[in-house]
This record gives sequence, structure tokens and C-alpha cells, in this order.
Amino acid sequence: MTQYSKRMVIAHWLTLALLIVAWFLGDAVNEARHEGHATLVGYAAHGLVGGAVLLLTLARLYFCRKDGTPPPVGQSLMDKVAKGIHHGLYAVLLLLPISGVMQVVTSKVCDALRAWDAALLPAKFDGVPAHEVHEILVTVLIVLAVVHVLGAIKHQFIMKDGLMERMSLRKKD
Repeated sequence: MTQYSKRMVIAHWLTLALLIVAWFLGDAVNEARHEGHATLVGYAAHGLVGGAVLLLTLARLYFCRKDGTPPPVGQSLMDKVAKGIHHGLYAVLLLLPISGVMQVVTSKVCDALRAWDAALLPAKFDGVPAHEVHEILVTVLIVLAVVHVLGAIKHQFIMKDGLMERMSLRKKD
């Protein structure tokens, strides 16, 4: 096996697209909350996209187990770091949606969504540890994603070893 399965590749790139959407939605909700203009639709949209990321991550883990994965490129320290980065990405992709749900459940956002009354949305998340955890996990995800992308760039343009072809829908010759 030299490439990831087609469904694994699709799930990977779809996860990336949804993460970008979730980040922009979360940023917009956060800005609106600070300005006192947060909407229930904004919270609901962000939550739905986060839920889709969770489902895709679970699907990716299932696909990995069912379809297998290409063998590691090598056994150097950097290869072990790359494996750790991948494990970290999966962990954060599972924990982020869970922390988001916990943030909603342990704050006034839950009351606002249940009553569908934006006036109940909190201006601040004081005393909501899940909010802090969610924000920290977003930062961790960004750092891990940057390292992941830098590794892919290194393989593509410096090492020129074709590693990125493993996550392509095109069949390798």
C-alpha cells in the first residue's frame, strides 16, 4: 500500500475544509459576543460544523483501522515526531468538539439555545472552564496543523520524495 484509501483522502480534505469554516464561524461568534451582537444561528452553525468535524474524525479513525495506512517513510527521530503530530491532531480533533459541547452545556448558551432567545447569550464566559479548554485546544490545533503543513512542504519541495501523493485522489503510477 502506497496511498491512503480514497475515502480516507476525502475525509482528510473535508475535515480541513470544515475546520477552516469552524474557525471562521467561531471567530465571528466570539467577535459578535464581545460586541453584544451574538446570534443563536452563529452558535448553532459553529456547533453543527464542529459536530461534523467530530463525525469525520471518528470516520477517519474507522477508515484507518479498516483500510490500513501506508507504511512510515522511515524510522528517524523526525518520523517519530511526525507520528506524534498525527496522534496529537487526532486527539485534538476529538477533544475540540467535546470541549465545545461542554462549554455550551456548562454556560448560559444552553439556556439561550433551548429557549431560542439570543438575549440569554452570555457576554462573557467567566467561570466556564470548558471555554478556556476549548480556546487552548484551538491554539494547540493551530500549532500542530502548522507543523503538519511544514512537514508536508519539506517532503514535497526539499526532500522531493512524493510523500504528499499518499493523500491524493490520483492513483500513483
